[in-house]
Amino acid sequence: MSKTTLTFVFATERGTPTALTQHRTKAAVPFAGKYRVIDFSLTNALHSGLRQILVLTQYKSHSLHKHLRDAWSVFNPELGEFITPVPPQMRTDSGWYINVLDALRQNRYLIERNTAETILLLDGGLVYRMDYAALIRWHREQQAEVTVPLRQLTPESTASRVRIECNEQEQIVACNPNEMANKTAGLAPMGVVLINRDVLLNALDQGLNEISASTHEEFMTLLIEPLLAQQRVFGYQFGGERGRVTPDRYWSDLASLDAYYQANMALLAAQPPLDLYQPDWNILTNQGQYPPARTVPGEHSGNEGIFINSMLAAGTVIRGGGVSHSVLFPRVQVEDGAIVDGAVLCDGVQIGAGAELRRCILDKEVTVAPGARIGLDIQRDQQRFEVSPQGIVVITKGCHVAAD
Repeated sequence: MSKTTLTFVFATERGTPTALTQHRTKAAVPFAGKYRVIDFSLTNALHSGLRQILVLTQYKSHSLHKHLRDAWSVFNPELGEFITPVPPQMRTDSGWYINVLDALRQNRYLIERNTAETILLLDGGLVYRMDYAALIRWHREQQAEVTVPLRQLTPESTASRVRIECNEQEQIVACNPNEMANKTAGLAPMGVVLINRDVLLNALDQGLNEISASTHEEFMTLLIEPLLAQQRVFGYQFGGERGRVTPDRYWSDLASLDAYYQANMALLAAQPPLDLYQPDWNILTNQGQYPPARTVPGEHSGNEGIFINSMLAAGTVIRGGGVSHSVLFPRVQVEDGAIVDGAVLCDGVQIGAGAELRRCILDKEVTVAPGARIGLDIQRDQQRFEVSPQGIVVITKGCHVAAD
């Protein structure tokens, strides 16, 4: 299967939440205590036996390129395997990628020179687990030209601006704007398309590349809708019994700061919606050579360092502080008497003695002075930092937070 399907992962856009994409593309945003968002799509491909992967990059791509080098240099090029970042090559003109369709157009030569029968198109800025091998088998069983995995909209799921309609044979018959008031019913695309090679090349010839499309939903609509009358286009149930992934049916586009925060907090539930612990579907990432996380007594107070219902990554040390209901990435330091509650602390964050943090997100390398308070006085926080509509305080990468 590895050589019969060529995979494109789109990681070209800044995306949202914008406070976390000032220095990186959305696909490189840290998530769930140790991962980057793109790790989920790449892990799905790896476990699905896909070994030819092109990652299209553009916006502030250095962080993503470094991560791909450090975490994903796992394939053997001598066997025709690769994960290769592809920034704009400007082979057809001198422009950058305008959108995902234009990115495909500019890299048409990579499709033409590859012998793959099918092309898998993935949005690298989404979080979900899926066995693409089962999708590919189903695509062939149906003798489909195009297959679009679909998620079921519910009041608890991420809303969609697009609704997909299928007939009894699961063929897609309509791809319409979601005009329902709550936009939480029906079927929606999920940023994945499996398409036969010749069908994609013909579609690119028909001028689709001239249409602006910046989101996965717009992309799916503009690519798929013109093909409905010409090709066998099928929907595919996401989260069904096919494949080797435990069907947690979790999917998130992390479309806002609040969505990003809630997605991290949900991982702390007794029954988290996203299964990170399936033994044969472990999520791969770059593992720094850090010592184990630990708690130690405070140097001056003698208070024990404690953590309750939290994730602690390697290299984290809690010295007499208290951490509850929080997600701590590698190398976080929480000093004596500090209180951290309901926080997401990214790699290298330093929390000074006696500081107090509640309901906040701190990007990489943020330092918090002793005695500083974050998330307790929203009006004051709004004068200093970005605050989400639901009151989550966000401090961008490398900032120093002074004491009140």
